[in-house]
Amino acid sequence: MAKVKSLYRCSACSHEVAKWVGRCPSCGEWGSIDEQASAPASVSTGRRALLPSTAAAPISTIDSQVTRARPTGVSELDRVLGGGVVPGSVVLLSGEPGVGKSTLLLEVAHRWARQREERALYVTAEESAGQVRLRADRTGAVHDRVYLAAESDLATILGHVDQVRPSLLVVDSVQTMLAADVDGVIGGVTQVRAVTSALTSLAKASGIAVLLVGHVTKDGNVAGPRTLEHLVDVVLQFEGDKHSTLRMVRGVKNRFGSADEVGCFELHEDGIAGVPDPSGLFLHHRSDPVPGTAITVAMDGKRPLLAEVQGLTVSTPAPAPRRAVSGLDYNRVSMVLAVLQSCCHVYLGKHDVYAATVGGMRLTEPGADLAVALAITSSERGISLPSGLVILGEVGLAGEVRRVTGAGRRLAEAERLGFTEALVPPGVDCSGLSMRVREVANVRAAVASSGLSKRGGEHAEAAQ
Repeated sequence: MAKVKSLYRCSACSHEVAKWVGRCPSCGEWGSIDEQASAPASVSTGRRALLPSTAAAPISTIDSQVTRARPTGVSELDRVLGGGVVPGSVVLLSGEPGVGKSTLLLEVAHRWARQREERALYVTAEESAGQVRLRADRTGAVHDRVYLAAESDLATILGHVDQVRPSLLVVDSVQTMLAADVDGVIGGVTQVRAVTSALTSLAKASGIAVLLVGHVTKDGNVAGPRTLEHLVDVVLQFEGDKHSTLRMVRGVKNRFGSADEVGCFELHEDGIAGVPDPSGLFLHHRSDPVPGTAITVAMDGKRPLLAEVQGLTVSTPAPAPRRAVSGLDYNRVSMVLAVLQSCCHVYLGKHDVYAATVGGMRLTEPGADLAVALAITSSERGISLPSGLVILGEVGLAGEVRRVTGAGRRLAEAERLGFTEALVPPGVDCSGLSMRVREVANVRAAVASSGLSKRGGEHAEAAQ
């Protein structure tokens, strides 16, 4: 008889070790090594064939209509999902506490029941039924076909599903659910994997669309084993600053559509609402231009968004001038300052430099480098950039301006919002645009083309 050996496998990365250890040597996760019985070595190399329960069918005979996306009624969420929720799919929505995950999914359940005349079941283990009802009253999400259950036991939840027979199931959250027949604490690796596997099997067998709420770690990743993201069909990340009403839903994984879409929302006291045209949120509308301000167009996924970059330079007697950055990449701003000094003779060694974005937007792509450079130069020289000017381009260490992706879509968005001029890298396709487009090969040419070559009068006198 073949001898059965035990092996030890990491539940986070599936790495196998010969004996149990406290920390996985591959991914560094603590307490993720589980003992599993390996299959005994077989004497024969052949395998016995099993009769399949369902015969394989030609792909042309498979009905694709049964898995077509169904709109949820929340247009910005449907945009990220690729048209809506697919029956039998499992969607994981992750985000920090208080960002608005529960509010968004309660609104989805309400609109699903209202427009489809189908039942939606909202299961919560983090709040009582009365707390969820108060939120529903405040946001106007009360409907007779939205059923509510405050449960944490997985078997009881499955019983609610059999009684209600919904077409949409919302579980808030997967880390607070308990599978009684599985060892481990609530929120642990084993429990989270077992609960997610059971809900995924339920979705595939019954055709119910399942929306799961997931917690995140301090690093912003989905809490729990990495296999959790592999079990579900769609992974969405809900982002937002607690000091701003702007919220963004970003696609991380999507088996039914593009994974680089972004949906924009505004969170208010009376609920959450989609923002189909969010570019105006990141611009400060003023009558007269001021020094230190530049407009660029960022690509967030496939969506072009206009953003305002501000720079401020202040002379200081301190031997180590301060560099403060908000909403931008600190390392890229430091590189831009070095290029300005090397190529454009903008000396900031005795100046504090502040660089920021407007409206809480984060710009991490290199396409905003040229806008940062001109905003800082505009502040240092006391000259305002033209109000109808938009600036695109990545800055290299030699001062060259490089092309950015999606330049045509960026310029089209800027033209739609009333901008008439643009500074762009060489080789950008400007066909079909009526705005004036000027190509600049390097930062020095961009400074000259935007009228920043000479110092402004008032600031020149102050500098002297």
